Amino acid sequence: MLTIHAADEGGAVAVAGTRVAAVGSLTELTERFPDARVRQWPGGVLGPARVHDGPLPDAPTPRERIHAVLKEGAVAVLEEHADTAELRAAAARNDVLVLPSTRPTTITENARADLAVFDEKGECMATVCAGRLVHRRR
Repeated sequence: MLTIHAADEGGAVAVAGTRVAAVGSLTELTERFPDARVRQWPGGVLGPARVHDGPLPDAPTPRERIHAVLKEGAVAVLEEHADTAELRAAAARNDVLVLPSTRPTTITENARADLAVFDEKGECMATVCAGRLVHRRR
């Protein structure tokens, strides 16, 4: 199912499966994809998800350490910090990328759908990793 994610700032992004189908205004995308599900994130700024470039947050299990990164709006970690087989497996199960170095993040058509919405304080409201909503704050 195609989903359009939109926030007060940052426009809107149409996501089909794991990929970005289109980028534009909410009006443009709802006209182009009238049957799409719309997720609106009021009070937030929509943009690319982050690369977590420091040590992973402390948590009891590798899965919880990866989930803590997703809650921060990141969908990628550096391989130097995912330094055990258990952490790399938890990352893979959650579609979190393990990168050799940091890289710029963007939202472009046909790219992997990695998005995040941040509130005015910079706290993550929602994270979309490879097209899946993996975190949302109520």
